[in-house]
Amino acid sequence: MAVSTSSSKHQLLILALALALVAGLFLLPKVIVKPKDGQPTLAQNGATANRDQGAATPAVGELDEHGHPAGSHDEPSGPTAEQPHMTMPAAQRREISTLVAKYTATDDMGSKLSVARELAEKYKAVERFDSAGYYLEQIALVRPGEQAFQRAADQYYEAYSFATTEARQKLLGAKCRELYERVLKNNPDNLDAKTNLGMAYMASENPVKGISLLREVLAADPRNEKAMYNLGLLAVQSNQYDKAAERFKELTEINPKNVNAQFYLGVSLAQTGAKQEARKAFLAAKSISSDPSLAASVDEQLQKLQ
Repeated sequence: MAVSTSSSKHQLLILALALALVAGLFLLPKVIVKPKDGQPTLAQNGATANRDQGAATPAVGELDEHGHPAGSHDEPSGPTAEQPHMTMPAAQRREISTLVAKYTATDDMGSKLSVARELAEKYKAVERFDSAGYYLEQIALVRPGEQAFQRAADQYYEAYSFATTEARQKLLGAKCRELYERVLKNNPDNLDAKTNLGMAYMASENPVKGISLLREVLAADPRNEKAMYNLGLLAVQSNQYDKAAERFKELTEINPKNVNAQFYLGVSLAQTGAKQEARKAFLAAKSISSDPSLAASVDEQLQKLQ
């Protein structure tokens, strides 16, 4: 299973900018409104959140314990739609604000679901992944199922992968765990959901459970690239470079075209002192990717090997 392109590029960019081996990788917003009279419902305000942009400031005011704007489901009016999108082009900002207002105003369930889908796509397009997840979650609460909850969880996971503060990681990680647990309740054999759930546990009080989940995935599918890759990254983060090199070497044998595996194999080997093997891995990564950020990272690492 391949690692997602957006997350992969983001991980390499973080390495290039930080010039360090701290990959806070694969490292979401809504309070569930209880339905009245046993009927499903969508949240009535268009609460929005913002992809973490390197600052601890949330999209609208403060985030509550669920990763949502504080009070967004307690006050009838909720927050305004304008503030989260000040960095967007004006036309997109107006378009989303109009949709949020429409979502808030309509009481027709079919119309509300339709607007929620459109909002999710608009937010995804501007990389407000937690806001996209929010609206997809609203849909899943009305029409639950494995795929519906996974669509929401995956968008929150994208936001989690961009989180650059510990507080943000914890908030979004908790949301990931909540939704991926729902996915696995529908289908315990969903290995992609289990892998992401495992990584989301790394921002919890029980990271050992995350490791266990990743190992469960490999036990079920020994060639699972995503689980193997993540275990390698976690070994890098904990300075266990020998173990990391083993993981990434195995992964590159399974898929020689996995550019991130080749790159981090080079990183791990360099840290163990195996400079020639590291150089070979770095050059392999560079040869199979046209990403300039990767090329810059490789060139920097090669300089360090001289």
